[in-house]
Amino acid sequence: MPILLSEKAAGEIKTIISQQGLNAEGTKLRVGVKGGGCSGFSYMLDLVEEPKGDNDEEMESNGVKILVDMKSYLYLNGTEIDFKDEVMGRGFVFKNPNATSTCGCGSSFTA
Repeated sequence: MPILLSEKAAGEIKTIISQQGLNAEGTKLRVGVKGGGCSGFSYMLDLVEEPKGDNDEEMESNGVKILVDMKSYLYLNGTEIDFKDEVMGRGFVFKNPNATSTCGCGSSFTA
């Protein structure tokens, strides 16, 4: 299953690409996980112009090209990424069907 971006998240990514003066056609969103955080794994987002290696899976959602390494993809397949801009804060929100639990801040999970 692919990693999906909501329209709002895709719009925010496109705005960041524009604000940072990056190549809109060549810049991709790298999504991944790393060990750490209060629940065991933390989500990572980065904007890159070149893939890191041959083991990247590439997909597209709402006009944004997404890269994910195969190790992270095991934990992220089917994840929906949204963007919230509310009084209590703004940021990307992950809806991960593979997470067995998440922390209160929503930026780390257990699988």
